[in-house]
Amino acid sequence: MLERARGRGQELGCSPVGPGTGAALRLLAASAGARAVVEVGTGSGVSTLWLLAGMPADGVLTTIDGEPEHQRAAREALAEAGVRGGRVRVIGGRAQDVLPRLTDAAYDLVLLDADRLDLDAHLDQAMRLLRAGGLLVVVGALHRDRVADPAQRDEVTTAVRQAGRRVRDDERLLPALLPVGDGLLVAVVR
Repeated sequence: MLERARGRGQELGCSPVGPGTGAALRLLAASAGARAVVEVGTGSGVSTLWLLAGMPADGVLTTIDGEPEHQRAAREALAEAGVRGGRVRVIGGRAQDVLPRLTDAAYDLVLLDADRLDLDAHLDQAMRLLRAGGLLVVVGALHRDRVADPAQRDEVTTAVRQAGRRVRDDERLLPALLPVGDGLLVAVVR
C-alpha cells in the first residue's frame, strides 16, 4: 500500500517521503504518544500512513493540502490501508488559511512538508499549535544538500536555511537535525 501511495505521489509530482524518513516519523509519533497531529502537505498520503502507524489507535491526524488531486490520492491510500473513518481529517485549502482556525496548544506533533517559501509562516502557526513537550518536524531540512552550501542562494534554499536557523535559535525549542532522507529537522517544545 505504501508503494502504491508513493507511486501515485510521483505521478502527481509530489515527493513522498522515503522509507527511512517514514520510519523516523513513525518512531517520533510513537515516542511522543501523539494523539493529535497536524500535517501540512498531504501529498499522496505516504507520510500520513507512517505517522498513523506510530500513533495510538484513538489518535486523530489532521492533514492539510491545497491540491484536490493530492487529497484524492491520500484518501485512496487511507482506504487501501483500512484506516477507519474519523481517524484522519483531510482539509483542503492553503495552510495559511486553515492553520489559524486550529486550536492553540492542542497538538502533540506538527509536520511541515509543504511549500518551502511559506515555511516561516508555517513555523509561526506550528509554535502556536504545539503543546509543551510537543514535536515540530520539518521534512526536507537539507533541501537536496543545498542548505549547507553558502554558495546556494536561490529563494527556496534560503527559506529552508533561515527556517533551520530560526528553529535552532528559538529558546523555546530543543532541536536536532536528523540525517534521514533529505533531512528531518525535529524540535521539542520546552
